[in-house]
Amino acid sequence: MWLNLVFLLLLALIIMPTAVLLLGISRWQSGTTRLQSRLEAGRGRIIPNTYESSELEGLPAPVQRYFLASLTDGQPIISAAELGLEGEIDLGRGQGKWSSARATQSVVMQRPGFHWDARVRIAPATKIFVLDAYIAGTGVLKAALFGLFPIVKIPSSPELTHAELMRFLAEAPLYPTKLLPSQGVVWEPIDDRSARATLADGDLSVSLVFDFDEAGLICGVRASGRYRALDGKMVQTPWEASFSDYKNRSEMQIPVRAEVAWILPEGRTPYWRGRVTEVMYKFSA
Repeated sequence: MWLNLVFLLLLALIIMPTAVLLLGISRWQSGTTRLQSRLEAGRGRIIPNTYESSELEGLPAPVQRYFLASLTDGQPIISAAELGLEGEIDLGRGQGKWSSARATQSVVMQRPGFHWDARVRIAPATKIFVLDAYIAGTGVLKAALFGLFPIVKIPSSPELTHAELMRFLAEAPLYPTKLLPSQGVVWEPIDDRSARATLADGDLSVSLVFDFDEAGLICGVRASGRYRALDGKMVQTPWEASFSDYKNRSEMQIPVRAEVAWILPEGRTPYWRGRVTEVMYKFSA
């Protein structure tokens, strides 16, 4: 009898964690599927279908050099993208507590939107599920242990939505035709190695400064203020991202490595660094 009881207890200890994990995955996947459907439902028509270098006329000099270096005249415009990413994320707010992470990201260009779904390994067999998104003009950010136990859920707000659209614009070097003026980006000159880009979605608009390297490619983006959650409030904080290791993908030059950081009073504080492991584009033509 005692042996049977011990056996049943051991069996329960094995089955229960597995059941919790499967339940978490199922619930999380159900929520992400609904958001993915909303993202896809918001896709609009891409006009024009192809890139022509004639549309570069009048753009700031470093922006013209960038498109000449990264695109091919006559190529189709990107309408959507699927990305695989891996890297490290600092969940300790600058305390150097880096955890490995893997993510998939779906992106649509018109109406602009993205859906980033990550798994962050914080301990053996222990993962946090993280969702970061901009869908149909709304920002979404939440995290849950095993996808089941909520850890972070930032309430929807104009500040969160602004931050997520800014992320979309910052990552546009991964789908460079989105940065063309015909695709909604307005460029303003700053100097020979930088320019300001502005993207609008309805009544909301965001701006970032893009920096260019000697080869004409984008090496970084920065903002004097991007909203982040701090002690229950959304606070504007200087922010930047750096790009490197450009590769040819579908006849375009894209960066496959990046690092993202907040610029805090105590100094530059990276919180994500990683690389693109795979990319698949859908084109308008």
